[in-house]
Amino acid sequence: MIPAKIDSMSITMIREKNVESIVDWFDQHKLLYFTLGWTYLRNQQQMEELFYRAIIKVHKELPRFNNQTSFDTWVTSIFIHTCRELSHDGSLQTLEESEPRQDLFKALDQLKKYEKEAVALTYIKGVSHEEAAHLLQVSVEKMKEYLFSGIQSLKKEMWYGSSFNGCKEYHRYYIDYLERNLERSKKIDFEIHIYHCQVCQEDLTAFQDVMLTMLNLTERMEDFCVPSDFLGNVKARLVEKEKHRQLKTKKRRRIGIVIAGVLVLLLGLEVFTGTITNLYYSWTEENQELRAFLQHDLGDRLNLEAESDGVKIRIKGAIADDVQTLVFYEIEDMDEENQYMMNYDDGVFVENEYEIMSRETNPRYYPPDLKSDINNKEKNVYQGKISLRPLTKDNGTIKLKITKLQKLLRDSSDKHGFNGYENMENATGEWNFEIPVTKQSSIEYALDGETVVEGIPVRIDKLTIAPTATLLQYAINNVQPKKRIEVLNIDNIEVNNKKLKADRYGGSFLDSHQDLNWSTFQTNFAPLYGEEPKEINVQFGFINIAVEDQKSIELDASLEYPQTFEYAGSTISIDKLEVGQPTVIVISNNEIENRAFEALNFNIVVEDENELSSVEMNSEVVIVDKNGVKYDMNAVTPVSFEEIEQPQYFATVQSMRIEGKKAGEKVIPKNLEIYGYNTTKYLDDVVKISLK
Repeated sequence: MIPAKIDSMSITMIREKNVESIVDWFDQHKLLYFTLGWTYLRNQQQMEELFYRAIIKVHKELPRFNNQTSFDTWVTSIFIHTCRELSHDGSLQTLEESEPRQDLFKALDQLKKYEKEAVALTYIKGVSHEEAAHLLQVSVEKMKEYLFSGIQSLKKEMWYGSSFNGCKEYHRYYIDYLERNLERSKKIDFEIHIYHCQVCQEDLTAFQDVMLTMLNLTERMEDFCVPSDFLGNVKARLVEKEKHRQLKTKKRRRIGIVIAGVLVLLLGLEVFTGTITNLYYSWTEENQELRAFLQHDLGDRLNLEAESDGVKIRIKGAIADDVQTLVFYEIEDMDEENQYMMNYDDGVFVENEYEIMSRETNPRYYPPDLKSDINNKEKNVYQGKISLRPLTKDNGTIKLKITKLQKLLRDSSDKHGFNGYENMENATGEWNFEIPVTKQSSIEYALDGETVVEGIPVRIDKLTIAPTATLLQYAINNVQPKKRIEVLNIDNIEVNNKKLKADRYGGSFLDSHQDLNWSTFQTNFAPLYGEEPKEINVQFGFINIAVEDQKSIELDASLEYPQTFEYAGSTISIDKLEVGQPTVIVISNNEIENRAFEALNFNIVVEDENELSSVEMNSEVVIVDKNGVKYDMNAVTPVSFEEIEQPQYFATVQSMRIEGKKAGEKVIPKNLEIYGYNTTKYLDDVVKISLK
């Protein structure tokens, strides 16, 4: 067994370093968690998605980790839940296996869900029966029942080909007896019975053989190799997500200004209708977005206050629907001229979240708005909003606890007026609120839009109009083994001649069980207050495609390098092959004009995969816009990504460092195995849907 430990990384370090430290923690334990995940899944693509989601969930939930359980147990709980999501409660997805499945995992596939989880947690993860019971949310006795029946099935599948024939009333003693945990009186009774029962002797011996084989899984796991590019691909996706999040901050600030202008116009028109309520709010509520919600009777105005350490927080309003719960607030520094904001991931908690809020939807992120008039009136007052999870009930009271605020540091060198999070300071204290909320209704429209993108079917399934957002749900058919869409970007939708730009980085993957041949996604847009759609036009933006195109190149360290080979219409150079500790391989292709791929998906096969200690992959990337203009990501003057038209990210150099387990022992590479590549294509496709 290989029990995972925090090793050299404390929880404090993990919290301080954020996502990177979580990735590093998973990197330390990747063999164990990869093996655990492999009991649920069947190919590398699914495993990469598993680690990607698990890392994001651990990061999002980290503020709630309370040390009541070990960090490893807490992570394992999230990991298992994510495994269940991806495996659709044990059923197998239709994607082909990335490599032949080992006999052990074939046998585990035959077990029932809880039997497999009990066996995997006990013999792969190496946890105690009590901890496994806690993770499976069952009693210890029930967990042992699952473990017994799991071993019974494994015995039949892998070793003896028949079920147990011993006396059933003594089956419950097997595990505790072999683990030397059986009570003395029961142990004596059991041994007397075994002495006189030949069938139970044989039965117990067979059970022990299987159990010992599972206990020796450590050696079997060493033979189970984690693909060398595995975490590199996951890290690349996380880096891209963070880059998108930073771009999102800039993009949504610009969109917010436009939306605010539109709301001002709408409010002006409403005032001229003579409605007393609208006129009242136009006089008394200066936050234009909150004012618009109140004028549409989509929430109540609140005036809740709490003060701590010279900082006062006011809750001004809350609007809840099936998408999220928006809380509008004002923070005033009573002693100095500082502006502070709330961040849901850091120091903001809903104490009764499990009681009244859905765990299926994550809160949305709203960047600080330092361009609005209300946030430029006073240097010590900031008005903002924070997204919480949606309610599971029609109404309720949110118990909001705030222990940390983030100081906003304006930077005159930044045209957006905000210098990012690197230099942020915090204010600590304790502010508690009980916020009454009523969930507003949403309307769902079933759609039947269908199209084909790059030969792959795409469906437009549903439009949801909620008070706080508009959601478009679509699905991609990815059963083709040679080509799949990894990202489909929706640029905008037009509803009744009203065009809404997508919240470009607010989309999400939906765990849909309806059809395993389709992957379901959702894109967010600005609200459409009370709109009844008659026509919808969906404008695609771009797709990122993964293409399977395998090629194997034999490596010979005795040759002089560089060496070249042809692949996907391009000439690729193996610039360096240095055998040692570590062994270094560098491949490059700087000719990016008309190149079919942006980045290669490859691996290096070595003579003895069991002797690998670590694999590190790095890339040098050039950004190219639609006109062929190149941008250096490492330039002194930062590139404004949002201003680049139709960017593509070409990897010009990709390198791999491979280290062996034994000091001084060289790692000998045998082959460069290319599995395929990724590329981005921009689209003009429009799907027109009529609801008349």
